[in-house]
Amino acid sequence: MTIDKTFHPAQIEAHWYPHWETTGAFRPARETAEPFTIVIPPPNVTGSLHIGHALDVTLQDILVRHARLQGKDALWVVGTDHAGIATQMVVERNLGSQGVKRQDMSRAAFIEHVWEWKAQSGGAITGQLRRLGASCDWANERFTMDAGFSKAVSHVFVELYRQGLLYRDKRLVNWDPHFRTAISDLEVETKERHGQFWHLTYPLEDGSDTISVATTRPETMLADMAIAVHPDDARYTALVGKRIRLPITGRLIPIVADEHADPELGSGAVKITPGHDFNDFEVGVRAGIKPADMLNMLDADAKVAQTADGLIPADLIGLDRFEARDTIVALLAEAGALEKVEDRVIQTPYGDRSGVVIEPWLTDQWYVDAQTLAGPALDAVRSGDIRVVPETWKKTWYNWLENIQPWCVSRQLWWGHQIPAWYDEDGQVYVAEDEAAAQAQAGNKRLTRDSDVLDTWFSSALWPFGTLGWPEHGADQALSPAGRGLGEGERGAAEHAPSASDTLTQPSPSRERAEGNSLLSRHYPNDVLISGFDILFFWDARMAMQGLHFMKEKPWKTLYLHGLVRDANGAKMSKSKGNTVDPLGLIEKYGADALRFTLAAMESQGRDIKLDEKRVEGYRNFATKLWNAARFAQGQGIGGSTTLEPPAATLAVNRWILAEAVKTIQALDLAIADLRYDEMANTIYHFVWDTFCDWYLELIKPVLQDEGAEGAGETRAVAGWVLDQILILLHPFMPFITEELWHKLAERDHDIIVAHWPMADARAIDPDAVAEVEWLIRLISEIRSARTELNVPPGARLPLAVNDAGVATAGRLARNLSTLQRLARVAELADQVAPGGAAQIVVDEATFVLPLQGVIDLAAERGRLDKAAAAAEKEAAGLAGRLGNPAFVEKAKPEAVAKAREDHAAKTAEAERLRAALARLG
Repeated sequence: MTIDKTFHPAQIEAHWYPHWETTGAFRPARETAEPFTIVIPPPNVTGSLHIGHALDVTLQDILVRHARLQGKDALWVVGTDHAGIATQMVVERNLGSQGVKRQDMSRAAFIEHVWEWKAQSGGAITGQLRRLGASCDWANERFTMDAGFSKAVSHVFVELYRQGLLYRDKRLVNWDPHFRTAISDLEVETKERHGQFWHLTYPLEDGSDTISVATTRPETMLADMAIAVHPDDARYTALVGKRIRLPITGRLIPIVADEHADPELGSGAVKITPGHDFNDFEVGVRAGIKPADMLNMLDADAKVAQTADGLIPADLIGLDRFEARDTIVALLAEAGALEKVEDRVIQTPYGDRSGVVIEPWLTDQWYVDAQTLAGPALDAVRSGDIRVVPETWKKTWYNWLENIQPWCVSRQLWWGHQIPAWYDEDGQVYVAEDEAAAQAQAGNKRLTRDSDVLDTWFSSALWPFGTLGWPEHGADQALSPAGRGLGEGERGAAEHAPSASDTLTQPSPSRERAEGNSLLSRHYPNDVLISGFDILFFWDARMAMQGLHFMKEKPWKTLYLHGLVRDANGAKMSKSKGNTVDPLGLIEKYGADALRFTLAAMESQGRDIKLDEKRVEGYRNFATKLWNAARFAQGQGIGGSTTLEPPAATLAVNRWILAEAVKTIQALDLAIADLRYDEMANTIYHFVWDTFCDWYLELIKPVLQDEGAEGAGETRAVAGWVLDQILILLHPFMPFITEELWHKLAERDHDIIVAHWPMADARAIDPDAVAEVEWLIRLISEIRSARTELNVPPGARLPLAVNDAGVATAGRLARNLSTLQRLARVAELADQVAPGGAAQIVVDEATFVLPLQGVIDLAAERGRLDKAAAAAEKEAAGLAGRLGNPAFVEKAKPEAVAKAREDHAAKTAEAERLRAALARLG
């Protein structure tokens, strides 16, 4: 039970996490307790732990461990997302290394390969979450492609279709020609690249005039369907309604009036290609062009295809889009239709995984009527039914949901939830949860299933209730997902999907007690969702929409949105910049506790985190400080407390530390309620480091080291109780070190992970004791500060005189003289001070005087302080001048301005401190 001399995080972490997991500590049986529920944002099954995950998971784990300590039935739903396009890419790459292409095999065979890959390699990130200390309910781990969850996905699709909220339509999508699928906006990465602006001349139908347009994609002119001009642009008023004849194709297209055209930009006329540009699509619709009639000039590989009117020359058909661009530009130049070419920096969309340029492409896809579903989600935030933290994100929520577009939910992939829709030979669609139900609708007609799969955000939108057994509400549906409700197209799922017990050698108590629909009824709605703001639209809002629609209740009571983790200079992390941070590397170097505490301490609502490794190192030092304090306490006969209530205390120092502990509990409770992670961390940090380690342990050393001292037993009991409270309060932030010290300090009948969160009992606060010890700390601090600033030799013991001391101060001096002598290096109390220089310190009504004649060179010291203060004032003035210059503040990099402000504040404070020291010398 002896605490080791050296703190070794890796050894502790390797011991305690498997212990917690195998003993079911993450989900203790508490069927009558108040429920508390969080669902983890399911990371991609292909993923590995990055620093953003580490932040997100740490913030969740703090709340879950805190709720568990409060005695709640804390459920942290964990699982992974099947990550359709990412997983398909990984498996295709693996097959490619064996010389096999996906197209060379059947869909069913490919899906078998995916399940095999998942079984062998798909759990890397869950192991990494364990390294971080995530106390998830692993016994009931979910996967968005497990059979139970898949059943919920199919049910939602069918119900939305029956209600008229899901339909098939022809619209523009972000098309990835490499993967040959539609992708979401989140999967599009916009990059700047050097390109050109081609200025083209289009002749009027009668040849009487021409009109000029400009484009960054001249190849799309093969599918132009209109020219737009602003309705108020007098230059073109007479041309509206006339037609122009396109070069190359000869197609006649109208000139239309539309506010999309900017009279101040270029010629003021814009070519409109509604089948290949999102803005042009809207212009085309306003001009009366039906999506079904919009021209499409590219195939799925982004090669030129014949348009419906057959006007593209045969020698262009089959050319790659960029090859076609060069050919078309040459043809336009030959026809005299190319006015000029300008070099421009172009904002270009790329597929974040394929790396190819994305094409807006007109296709038939499945859409959800997001506008209808958005209404209740808007109302829930407006009414306060869903609390958003920080509140500044409400405006973004409103703006997006009020202007929401139809949601494209189909993807042209093989891996994913295959759309539950079947077509007969006439193209009639039958939507049903399985083929038998679809066949019953179709009668004897031969059916073919839709080959598309659903967008992964469609399935993850059901996460808060689909993971709890909905729609069947059965416990076995929620807790044993594998092998149930397989639909056609999920061949291999039963054989390859892991059972819920695969991850544990011992079942969780929650599995054995769960009955009926208790899991769903007890844990929906969830309490809190913690999410990065970057998926506010893609996941958070869609969960709200689906939860309110199908459960008739919000999915969570509070939505907490955290910022991004940036590098130490505030720059966004990216592999290309070489400034990414590997959380596993930081854990190896400093321990999981140090990384977790760093992320919590730096998480300030509404701000991004500038992660500096020095901060992690600093909190590793904090852990070491706690370790050494506990080791010192153990060496002084202090052990774990035997009571939940604070011990009785008579000594002022003990009554003071009990009061400080209670105030810390109160402050921490408020910070947790407000989800102020930085305040949580700072509150416990300062209590441990400053109050307990630096002051309390120093103040009680004489009592502890003298067995006959009055109050020695009381002091050991108080110190042990306070140390226990520290370990419990700190446990959500630093679970490993606290569990280790909890057991090292005493024989326990339970782990700290299921201990009792302290109660803030105000009766333990003794104002007189608090006032006296705070006075003592202030006096010692002021004397130490004066000695340091005036270069008093550390070994010099100085007499201390006091003037104007009241009765209370005189009493305090008498009771605490020995402590002053030990900690402030005071020799004795002097009645008078010899003439000459002396340092004067004012605390409350009294002035304390330290004679310095003969101890330091007073003249030299005055000169040193004056020179140093003048130098600091000069630097502060220079920095103030820079900050007062608008050119610097507006044009300099934000990090440079921030650094200048920090330096100005530091130099100003330094100057004030030096002037105060000079004033003390008189």
